[in-house]
Amino acid sequence: MIRSKWITGPAADVTGDVLVSVTELTLDHFRRTPGAYLAGYSLSREWPRLAGAVGQWLWADPLRRRLGSVSVWRDRKGLRGFVGLPAHVAIMRKYRDLGTTRATSWHAADADPLTIWRTASRWLRDETQPAV
Repeated sequence: MIRSKWITGPAADVTGDVLVSVTELTLDHFRRTPGAYLAGYSLSREWPRLAGAVGQWLWADPLRRRLGSVSVWRDRKGLRGFVGLPAHVAIMRKYRDLGTTRATSWHAADADPLTIWRTASRWLRDETQPAV
């Protein structure tokens, strides 16, 4: 699995409880993987302007047709704002029926990137977790 560098958001200096969201898209066909990855990467350019965004990674496992993000938010309101962005909605409409999506979220005591990535990575390796 490869991942991007930690991309900070405008709420990067948050202290205390944060919301972590992990998403995974496993595409049915290899030919869709580059386009899906580029769409996610393009969307990540919005990150520095998203209210409540603390930080994120994009990740990919190209040989297994898997990609997604691990994002950290000040609160659920920030995450909902991102999910409702027209660009995000368009990407989801285009790719959600071309594979299987899984997602999870949890609250963390602080925005420690190392701890968050370790927890997210364990969830991503456990493919028995249900798809949503």
